[in-house]
Amino acid sequence: MIDPSAPPPRRLSDALAGLGRVVVAFSGGVDSSVLAHAALRELGPSQVLAVTAESASLATGELDHCRDLAATWGLPWRSVRTEELDDPRYLANGADRCAWCKTALMDQLDPLARELDATVVLGVNLDDLGDHRPGQAAAAERGARFPLVDAALTKSDVRALAQRSGLSVWDRPAMPCLSSRIPYGTAVTVDLLGRLDRAELAVRALGFGDVRVRHHGQTARIEVPRGDLPAAAERADELVRALEALGYRYVTLDLAGLRSGNLNGALGAAEHLEAPR
Repeated sequence: MIDPSAPPPRRLSDALAGLGRVVVAFSGGVDSSVLAHAALRELGPSQVLAVTAESASLATGELDHCRDLAATWGLPWRSVRTEELDDPRYLANGADRCAWCKTALMDQLDPLARELDATVVLGVNLDDLGDHRPGQAAAAERGARFPLVDAALTKSDVRALAQRSGLSVWDRPAMPCLSSRIPYGTAVTVDLLGRLDRAELAVRALGFGDVRVRHHGQTARIEVPRGDLPAAAERADELVRALEALGYRYVTLDLAGLRSGNLNGALGAAEHLEAPR
C-alpha cells in the first residue's frame, strides 16, 4: 500500500517493491532513468533489466547514451530492434501512431518479461496522463505498469528526485522519437526520419541543445526555447544554409518557442483522417 503522504522517494520504492522483477523500457530520458535507477536500488541488479528500443526513429547518439548510463550505474542493459517501420499503420502516421510504436515495443519486451518472470514497466509520470498519448493505453493493455504514476509523481517530482539522486540526466531535455516531428497524416519514411535526424544534429552543432525541427513539406520549422530565440535569430543565415543543404526550400523559426507535443494541437483538424486499419 502506497502512503500518499510519504515523500516521493518512499512512494516510488513502495510502488516498485510490489512488482518483483522488472523489465524497464529505458530511453535514457529523466523519467525512465529515475525509474531504472530506483528499481536498481530497491530491487537489486539481479531483478532489473533495462531495455532500449533501437530503430530509425531513434535520434543519433541516444543508444550510446543509454548504454553509457547503464554502464555507469551497473544497470543490466540490452538493446532490442523494434519493427514499427514495418507496420503500415505506423507509417500512415494517423493520430494513433504512438499506439503502434508501443505495440512494436511490447512485442519485444513481452517475451523477455515472460522469460524472466518479470513485469514490464514504463517511465510514465502523472503529468503525461493529461496529454494525447495512445501509446500508454496500448502498453497498459499489454500489461505494462507505470510505477511513477502509482507513486503519484509529476514531471517536476521526477526531475527533483533525479537531482537529489545525483543523476546527470536530471535536467536533460526530452528527446521523443523522430516521428513526432512529422505532422499527423504525413507518411513516415526511413529517409524522412534520417533527414530530420541530420537537421537536428546540424542545429545542435550551432549551439542549440534543446531543439525540434518540424517537417512541413518543403519547410523546416525550427523550435528552440524562447530564451534561445535571439541567439537563433542572430545565426539565421547559418541555420538556413544548414537546412537548405538537407533539401528544405524554406526554413522558419517558431516564435512561440519549443513546445513538447506541439503537433498534438493539430489533432482537431486531423480527426477527419481515416484511422489506419
